[in-house]
Amino acid sequence: MKNEKAVRNYYVLPCCLLLLNLCVELVNYKTRLLGDGLVRTAAIMAVVLFGGSLVGFVVAPAITALIGVMRRRSREGGGQLGELLFLALLGLLVFWLYYRVYIIGPESILPAEWRNPPHRG
Repeated sequence: MKNEKAVRNYYVLPCCLLLLNLCVELVNYKTRLLGDGLVRTAAIMAVVLFGGSLVGFVVAPAITALIGVMRRRSREGGGQLGELLFLALLGLLVFWLYYRVYIIGPESILPAEWRNPPHRG
């Protein structure tokens, strides 16, 4: 139980925070369509405040439960190696998403319909 809390606090939780940061980056990307800087800033703050509350009170408990189930299944199916593989895949997924967003651009992980039109000017 102590090991499970340590893994959650020192690995899974930071991975979730990194994913939340990626969501903020996507919001920032989409608000570039707004021309006025004050409106853009207000929109980012509104979405982050609403999204943060939604994540904290609704989505986070669901994600925690899902991660717990997946972690238990991987541990039952593959023992300690299964658990380590699950954690390694979680880390690789977060790394891959960060690479795509910060090196290639946020549009690289969005469906084509959600991408901003090319900037003219």
